Amino acid sequence: MAHGTLRVERDRAVARVVLDRPAIRNAFNDEMLADLREAFQTLRGEREIRVIVLAAAGPAFCAGADLHWMRRVLKYSYEQNYQDSLALVEALRAIDESPQPVIGRIHGAAIGGGTGVVAACDIAIASQDAVFAFSETKLGLTPAVISPYLLRRMGERNLREYFLTGERFSAARAVELGLVNAVVPAAELDAAIAEKIGMLVSGGPQALSVSKALIRRVREGTLEENGKYTAELIARLRMSDEGQEGMNAFLEKRPPRWVR
Repeated sequence: MAHGTLRVERDRAVARVVLDRPAIRNAFNDEMLADLREAFQTLRGEREIRVIVLAAAGPAFCAGADLHWMRRVLKYSYEQNYQDSLALVEALRAIDESPQPVIGRIHGAAIGGGTGVVAACDIAIASQDAVFAFSETKLGLTPAVISPYLLRRMGERNLREYFLTGERFSAARAVELGLVNAVVPAAELDAAIAEKIGMLVSGGPQALSVSKALIRRVREGTLEENGKYTAELIARLRMSDEGQEGMNAFLEKRPPRWVR
């Protein structure tokens, strides 16, 4: 699948969504955000795809907003700015709500909105050369749209520091802050991604999707609401075809059908 700003590659159970504007370090504009949303909306309906890797071509993951786009934004009305900002809202939501697990393959710079894309992934693995920053306050702005995803990953204390200072931080620091899950040497990045893919495809496809929804639902519910919801959920899964297959496979000491 080819888009103007990214490409989608499929290899059996794995799809790779690759940001493909390397000449400008994959800085995004309205077209890229629309392409990103469309790619993830398309992939969510493809049952054979078990895992999505979100990667980037060239020397950087995503340098934030495209300067040409920013020049246009300077002349926008409030309504145009609002609609334009919703494009990033929808792109991040498409990543976050993907039923398939999404692994971020992060290298080089991930700045501003690019860091928000990292935070929307389920798992983010960075190379040692990766660098991150929220540079919006330097422009008289704020990281508004990406803030829900970053708050969830990094916590309020850390965002107060890095949102306000706009300072850059390393991949090693990003692990400490919770933004990324692991950091590896650049030469080992693809191997680390492949290892994580192997772990994910050993889980039931339905179970992975439901587990993502479970986390979101439990996060937003009360203890009373969650008690009823979680009991109903596990009861349904135990009776599902996938649940029956998984439990029988375990008891019979064999791999379940989805890993054969």
